[in-house]
Amino acid sequence: MTSSNSLEPSSSAFDRASLRPDCGNCFALCCTAFGFTRSADFPVDKPAGSPCQNLAPDFSCTIHDSLRPRGFRGCTVFDCFGAGQNVSQGLFAGKSWLESPDTKNDMFAAFAAARQLHEMLWYLAEAQARTFDPDASRRATDLRNTIERAVGNELSDLLSLDLQDLHSQVRSTLIEVSEEVRASYLAVDDDHLDSALKPGADLMGKNLRSRQLCGADLRGAYLIAADLRGSDLSGADLLGADFRDARLDGADLSQALYVTQPQLNAAKGDHTTVLPPDLETPSHWHGG
Repeated sequence: MTSSNSLEPSSSAFDRASLRPDCGNCFALCCTAFGFTRSADFPVDKPAGSPCQNLAPDFSCTIHDSLRPRGFRGCTVFDCFGAGQNVSQGLFAGKSWLESPDTKNDMFAAFAAARQLHEMLWYLAEAQARTFDPDASRRATDLRNTIERAVGNELSDLLSLDLQDLHSQVRSTLIEVSEEVRASYLAVDDDHLDSALKPGADLMGKNLRSRQLCGADLRGAYLIAADLRGSDLSGADLLGADFRDARLDGADLSQALYVTQPQLNAAKGDHTTVLPPDLETPSHWHGG
């Protein structure tokens, strides 16, 4: 749904199609910059700033086709929103941290910041498309311009950015657009929604199967292992909701708000799950 009143995207360089990972043009920054601890998602510990044990000299993964069976589920869930290739090929002009070891710390710091900014761009692009309020669209445009300047100019611009303040501004804009969109689904003061369905709710393992959840505010909700099979989530705010092992078979998320690929990658679904057009069915889903 695109608003006829929404402004044009602030830059064609950062439309949502460009906010997808291109691992072939990245110096394996997700496999080096970030650390992880032994858990259900990783079988070993890895300190931040060190290469993963499965990293090949050409920056490819030696066990890419068997990550889940080998216990590296966390790798299959992660998504950099295109920050990896932007940092590798843009900010560092295609010269890797292996070629220039002295750039390693700055490159990893830039990736950590850029990954957050690219995720914000993903959400803001949707907010721009979904709002009918020209003021909200303009605020989203201004924020996108700020972020695009930071990730598209000098390294110092990126590293000096006040991420906490920017997060706060983006969050306010996303919530404003969410309230507008959800109201169109009659979510405001509508008794068809369970009072437990609220931002940050603990819905772990909850049976929400075949429910009309249109317009629900599930921002930041814990939906771990929840059963959402056959449910309609049109207009539901899913910003930051935890979908680990949630059942989405037959669910309709095509018009849900703020869905990301990492959320889907962490969930379970099948070929009957209806997704937003700019997201992909994870390969581990049945029929995916």
